[in-house]
Amino acid sequence: MTQPAPEVSPAHLFDTINSFHRTAAIKAGIELGVFTAVAEGNTTAQTIAGRCATAERGARILCDYLVIMGFLTKVNGNYGLTPDSAAFLDRRSPTYLGSVADFLLTPTLTSGFEDLASAVRKGGTNLPDQGSVTPDHPVWVKFAQAMAPLMALPSQLIADAVPIDRSRDVKVLDIAAGHGIFGIALAQRNPRVHVIALDWPNVLEVAKGNAHAAGVGDRYTTLPGSAFDVDFERDYDLILLTNFLHHFDPSTCEGLLRKVHSALGEGGRAVTLEFIPNDDRVSPPGSAGFSLIMLGTTPSGDAYTFSELEGMFRRSGFARSEFQQLPPTMQQLVVSYK
Repeated sequence: MTQPAPEVSPAHLFDTINSFHRTAAIKAGIELGVFTAVAEGNTTAQTIAGRCATAERGARILCDYLVIMGFLTKVNGNYGLTPDSAAFLDRRSPTYLGSVADFLLTPTLTSGFEDLASAVRKGGTNLPDQGSVTPDHPVWVKFAQAMAPLMALPSQLIADAVPIDRSRDVKVLDIAAGHGIFGIALAQRNPRVHVIALDWPNVLEVAKGNAHAAGVGDRYTTLPGSAFDVDFERDYDLILLTNFLHHFDPSTCEGLLRKVHSALGEGGRAVTLEFIPNDDRVSPPGSAGFSLIMLGTTPSGDAYTFSELEGMFRRSGFARSEFQQLPPTMQQLVVSYK
C-alpha cells in the first residue's frame, strides 16, 4: 500500500524567518527587568508596566510573547516565571545569566550574520580586521565582564573532573583567561594552586578583579599579550585552553599546541573546554551549531570533533587525550597528557 503523502506547512519556515523576534523579545525582557518584576510579585500587565516604566500595552504584548516563547507563564491574566526564568533571568538570583546578552548580542558579533550568504561564499567572516579574533579587540573586555556567570558551572565541573595533587605547589597557566573564572575555580579548590593568567592587558584587569573578589588574588598573577607571541616559560602542571581553539584553523591550533606541550612539565596536562560535535557534525545541536558562529565571526574557526582535536594534540607531541561530557552544560572537556 502506498503511504499517504506527508502534510506540508509553511509554519516552520515562517517561524524561522521571524526568529529574530525571539532574540529581540528576550533582550527587551532582560533590559527592562521584566523577569525581576514578576519575581517581585508584579504579575499583571499593569503592575509590570509600572515597575518597568513601560506602556501597559507594551508590557502586555511583550509578556504574552515571552509566554509563547516559554519564558513566562500566564494563568487568568497573571504572569509567572518558569523554573528556568526564575533561575537565570531574575536579577536577584545567584545564578542570574542575563548579562550574557551584553556580549552575545553585541553588534560586533551580530553584524557578522547580516550577510551570511557572503560569508558562506567566502568561507569566513565578513567582519573587518579578522572579526572577533582581531588582536586586543575591545569586545573581549565585554566578554570578560558579561560571560563569567555562564562559565561558573563549567569551571566548577572542570575543577571536579581534573584531579590536582594537594601535597605540593601546582602551577597553572590560563590561556586567554578572559574573566579568569576557570583558573580561579582551581585556586579556590586547592590552596596550593598558583595561576598565571594570559590575555590582553585590559582584559586581565577584569580577571584580576574577579580573583581578588574570590579571595585568591595572592596566588593569581598575569601575563599580558598574545598566546602566540609571549613566552609561556616552563614547568606548568596544567594549561587551560577554555573556549579558545575554536577561533582558529587546525594548523594555527597545532602551532599553539606545540608551544603548550613545551611549556608543560613532566606529567603535565592540557585542559581544553570546547563545543565538540559528534563525527556527524549535526549533533548534539548546541555543540554542532557552534560552527555557524565561527563562520560568521572568524576567518577560519570551527567547532572541532574529538577526533579532530585528538589529532591536533597528537601531532603536537601529546601522548594521549581523553574526552568527557560536562552535563548539564552544552560543552565538552578534553584532557591531553604530555
